[in-house]
Amino acid sequence: MNVRRSAAVLAAIAVTGVASPAVAADPSPSASPSVALPSGLYGTTDPQYDGVWRQSLALLAQKTVGVKPAAEAVDWLAGQQCASGAFAPFRADTAKACDAKLLVDSNSTAAAVQALAALGGHEAETGKAVGWLKSVQNKDGGWGYAPGGPSDTNSTSAVIGALTATGEKPADVVKGGKSPYDALLKLALPCDGDGAGAFAYQPDKKGRLAANEDATAAGVVGALGKGLAGESVKPTDAPVTCEDANDPEQAANNGAAHLVQALAKDAHLTSALPGSEDQPDYGNTADAVLALATAGHGEKAADAMRWLEANFQKWARQGGPAAYAELILAAHAESSDVRDFGGQDLVKLLNATGPTPASVPAVSAATSDGAKSDESSRGDDGLNVWWVVGVGLVAGIGIGILISGRNRRRQP
Repeated sequence: MNVRRSAAVLAAIAVTGVASPAVAADPSPSASPSVALPSGLYGTTDPQYDGVWRQSLALLAQKTVGVKPAAEAVDWLAGQQCASGAFAPFRADTAKACDAKLLVDSNSTAAAVQALAALGGHEAETGKAVGWLKSVQNKDGGWGYAPGGPSDTNSTSAVIGALTATGEKPADVVKGGKSPYDALLKLALPCDGDGAGAFAYQPDKKGRLAANEDATAAGVVGALGKGLAGESVKPTDAPVTCEDANDPEQAANNGAAHLVQALAKDAHLTSALPGSEDQPDYGNTADAVLALATAGHGEKAADAMRWLEANFQKWARQGGPAAYAELILAAHAESSDVRDFGGQDLVKLLNATGPTPASVPAVSAATSDGAKSDESSRGDDGLNVWWVVGVGLVAGIGIGILISGRNRRRQP
């Protein structure tokens, strides 16, 4: 799920046409927007690389906790769609038709579908978007970030969530005789060797798989047929162990077992960005919590949830709407109190980063008094994108393959 996917790969493609783990020397987008910010948009940083993604997460998180978003926020998201049904990360001038120069992608499209489907009343938009997603499905059953790119766990899982949100059965969406679940199973590591049970982002050029925590969290949710919001489910008594995976449910359980092990030492994941390997990765930790809760192992994410509660504030202020939304979705799935999260009201903080919602559920006096406000919440949402985007894209191998054939894959 989450902000991990948008900015770095698009920046690399748009500016140089080449991406590799070494190119992200400056992992922070401009704090000053290059275009005037629409009033309906969440966040204050340049939306060039993450506008649709952060808007979709914000709206999905609000819907999840009973907030009715402002109409202008919903209209802004719906208005970003191209005539083909696809979404790009951001269109400054929606009066201008999408053309071959606009790089649309599966992640922005899948996120927008999930948000609009959750809000209801947007069947035309979501139907057209799902039609576009089906048209760019790979022969292995999966999706890459850009149309025609090699399938990766994150993109395939995001599209599974979009299919499920619109009433489709992902197992029945087949290309070349393969479904999205077939693609995920090919990206799951076996139970022996390094990274047992994890998902890889993509195979490397030699076809080898390497464990990736970001991809694993996404893969667990996707293999269970769920979306970016995950699901709060009754805890299961099934052991969290790795066994040979012949079906997506077992692959999800194997991924959960890997995440439990990865969180065991410090109750949080660490960054895979070059030079930052010893730094906590807040976004992927939240992803792991959501994945474990969705797999029925929320109790094994309790320590990570407490760690996030104790440490999230600076990161979330910098991350803005995408960060607050990610925390809300993880906390909701894990059955934590989003209104008193480390003494903060996550819903209030998210709402403050965009247009005033149409309605907000009443909050009990006890919760209202216990959760302190944070007036600086309308922060640098872009930093969150750049900080957590790298695990799937930087630690993932085969990134150069993803953006090769750039012109061939651009579709309006």
